[in-house]
Amino acid sequence: MDVRALHEESLRSTGQFIGGVRADQWDAPSPCPGWDIRHIVNHLVAGNFWVRELGLGRTIEEVGKSLDGDLLRDDPVSAYEASAAAAAEAFAAEGAMERLWPLSYGERPGRVYARQRFIDVLIHGWDIGTAAGQDPRLPAELVEACTAIFDARPQMLKQWGFAELDTAPAAGDDPQARLLALTGRRG
Repeated sequence: MDVRALHEESLRSTGQFIGGVRADQWDAPSPCPGWDIRHIVNHLVAGNFWVRELGLGRTIEEVGKSLDGDLLRDDPVSAYEASAAAAAEAFAAEGAMERLWPLSYGERPGRVYARQRFIDVLIHGWDIGTAAGQDPRLPAELVEACTAIFDARPQMLKQWGFAELDTAPAAGDDPQARLLALTGRRG
């Protein structure tokens, strides 16, 4: 599966977790310290809309603070669905995977940005499912692909602050538990 397809599948998987959040669970604490479910979903919505804006050719400076604050309003599920569609569309544009995108850490090809978004969306889906008391099992092919990315690029774990976490995979961990341990989670 190419990175664009992985990203789209992670959007769908996470969307299912979000769709299963009950009205009384949005402020439930999550495995992300200091973040409740609503905070994580808002983070994902903002990230998805960043993809749209950068895909339209805007710079970080032009977007500025327009995606700060509460983007969920009174309908977090619809906000997520709209943002997911916008991100998928931006990455599906002709040449999007090859062209350079202006990211906070410098210009990178779209496939690098899509890879980053795939990982963020997938892992936060697990956070949401776990916090909402759902079965947080992630699709096996996405777990495998995400783990392969980390295995091939161990520097990513360090760059994203995961290498300092005391959650090394344990012997005998199943693939999802191993991936979660790599990202500082136990599950």
